[in-house]
Amino acid sequence: MTLVALEQAAKSYGDTVITRALVPTDLEVAAGELTLLLGPSGSGKTTLLNLIGGLDRPSEGRVVVDGRDLGTLSRRELTLFRRRLLGFVFQFFNLVPSLTARENVLVAGELAGATRADADRWLAKVGLAEQGDRFPSELSGGQQQRVAIARALAKKPRLLLADEPTGALDTGTGAQILDLLRGLRDEHGTTILLVTNDDAVAAQADRTLRIRDGALAGERLAPE
Repeated sequence: MTLVALEQAAKSYGDTVITRALVPTDLEVAAGELTLLLGPSGSGKTTLLNLIGGLDRPSEGRVVVDGRDLGTLSRRELTLFRRRLLGFVFQFFNLVPSLTARENVLVAGELAGATRADADRWLAKVGLAEQGDRFPSELSGGQQQRVAIARALAKKPRLLLADEPTGALDTGTGAQILDLLRGLRDEHGTTILLVTNDDAVAAQADRTLRIRDGALAGERLAPE
């Protein structure tokens, strides 16, 4: 079953000077698949992720997620769609500075019925069992990223969009996070689209898509 489909979807910015961030693109992502989007900075990875997450609208074509054409949804409908279906891991954390690590996770997970104990469990899974009472300003960049990952997972989303989720982490912690994401996929059937510029991560995915200059340039499937 296809969960995400791009149909000649493209994105351009500007009026006088046009910058094409994504050329017309066709893409299908199956439900329960862990897909890696690999490419250098400025290649269009984040643009593609934002279109799939409904954070931006295509200039051309269609983006269909779970049977919904995102370009036809109102702002309120898009908000509800993201709240019910999606989990996001942003490159720059986007934690609420006035909330503790536990509260950041709990606020996101409340729609899924998460409790304080659930929030602590997710923090423990990302190696932050002792940091629940700390505020973002009291955590390192890598720790904040792990809180952001726990926050996204606490929603138990059907679709997880992760923009450089291991970029601020050391190699060992990054491997731990990737193991956690694969476990989420295996246990809950979560569909995961993970953006990175790290070739070493590619072996962890079911499928790797390469993007360059706003265009998908190649695909590699994981060995059976």
